[in-house]
Amino acid sequence: MVEYNPATLELENGLIFKGFSFGHDQAVHGEVVFSTAMVGYPESLTDPSFSGQILCVTYPLIGNYGVPADEFINGLSRYFESEKIHIRGLVISDYSFEYSHWNAIKSLDQWLKEHKVPGIFGVDTRELTKVLREKGSMLGSVTPAGREPATKYNPDEENQVALVSCKELIRYGKGEKKVVLVDCGVKHNIIRCLVNRGVEVIRVPWDYDFTNIEYDGLFVSNGPGNPDYCTITVENLKKAINSDNPKPVFGICMGNQLLSKAAGASTYKLKYGHRSHNQPVRMRGTDRCYITSQNHGYAVDDSALEKGWETLFTNMNDGTNEGIRHETKPFFSCQFHPEASSGPTDTEFLFDDFINLL
Repeated sequence: MVEYNPATLELENGLIFKGFSFGHDQAVHGEVVFSTAMVGYPESLTDPSFSGQILCVTYPLIGNYGVPADEFINGLSRYFESEKIHIRGLVISDYSFEYSHWNAIKSLDQWLKEHKVPGIFGVDTRELTKVLREKGSMLGSVTPAGREPATKYNPDEENQVALVSCKELIRYGKGEKKVVLVDCGVKHNIIRCLVNRGVEVIRVPWDYDFTNIEYDGLFVSNGPGNPDYCTITVENLKKAINSDNPKPVFGICMGNQLLSKAAGASTYKLKYGHRSHNQPVRMRGTDRCYITSQNHGYAVDDSALEKGWETLFTNMNDGTNEGIRHETKPFFSCQFHPEASSGPTDTEFLFDDFINLL
């Protein structure tokens, strides 16, 4: 009978969950959050928006379909959402040591080891999720037996966007129209969705002054952490939307928060965030409700939006802002992920709306 090394998950309030170690054999500290997505762990683990966080996946069985090859096509990962795993640690209930899928080449355990990411299985993730819902997301640590405790790490005390953004300009695709993509931690499927619509994408770092580039449209990506760190991006956005000849602007997730700050609004931290594939949002002025994929811990307070701006989408679970738009100019954003990956693609039409504005 195989014996697994015990491990513990300890929350900052002193609550301890026991389990067993898998993946990289070391202790780790970070913000413990949960996601209710039932599938898509390869996409979730490589989503830069999870930077600094220990992820609890609530679906009980994880690892059963393994992990695909790390292949790149035209500079974009074929199966993942970035070049590496971004979570600090993984918490699951039942780990499937045997996997089966047509494109899987390795186990989740092996993949975590390769990226030096520790995991713990055998945890009562239902109880852990109840605690995080009632008390809110909190700091915590995963410690395998025999390992020294990890140094405390609070992702809110560091600019996570600066950690995950590209460091230089990168170009993708070809087309008559050019879209500048401000990389705050962009998921690769966002770039795919733009390239597949026949435009050239110019990916620039989060703090790059894109106002000096000739472009037909501006896109602001998703990203991790506190948007208050991105004052440089907000100032560049202000210059773009207040110019004499403004170009269309589309923001997703962090992009919604930064565009909203440029439009006069503020942001605040949610109690436990939105991380799932089933968040219902309603479009303003309609009875249309869409099921969306989301991954964010901050939200927009749209009560302070400047004149000329309005809410575009509203979350039907808690009433939080899910997007804004300008009443007369071609600027809009959404808090959810229309590109999904993983998750529903009900709102992918927003990319078409953006391209049609160019």
